[in-house]
Amino acid sequence: MEMSGEQQIPASQADTWKALNDPGFLKDCIPGCESIERVTDTEYLVHMTARVGPVSAKFKGRMLLSDLKPPHSYALAFEGQGGVAGFAKGSAQVTLSPEGDATRLSYKVKANVGGKLAQIGSRLVDAAANKVANDFFGAFNERMAALRSPAVEAAHEEHHPEPIPRDARLPDLSTSTLVFFAAGALVVFIVALLTLL
Repeated sequence: MEMSGEQQIPASQADTWKALNDPGFLKDCIPGCESIERVTDTEYLVHMTARVGPVSAKFKGRMLLSDLKPPHSYALAFEGQGGVAGFAKGSAQVTLSPEGDATRLSYKVKANVGGKLAQIGSRLVDAAANKVANDFFGAFNERMAALRSPAVEAAHEEHHPEPIPRDARLPDLSTSTLVFFAAGALVVFIVALLTLL
């Protein structure tokens, strides 16, 4: 089986890369995923339930990341065992490129299946794989867009209010006069504080 595609991710390239390397974030986006455990910086154990046509099975597998070029691309190899349902193994290449405020994610996947999965037929396996990919990217994009909601962006942006225009009725003061006034006010404040204590 071979599959390729592109997705427009509503987030920066750096944020997309970070999300793709966050096991908890990925787990919440992958349909049927029960856990993703980081073994090392490049190896993960995955437990998930998948349904392909009439066959439903729990899969245990592992993913190995390689050829990492943050935040541009990486390759991954995967293999999974589903007991009597069969096995799946393969590889994928993922590339990220910036597109304005968004990111273009391109992927190419090659996979082989065996056991009952292979007996079902390639059309059903391809349809199931496309559904999982569509469901994953739907959830992933939704979560990435939520991170960029106006309320979240406003919390991350520094707020610089417009300067208040000067009142023309106030007299002009030199900088040295203002410094003298500020120093005097500070002395009065300290003396008042000492008197109260």
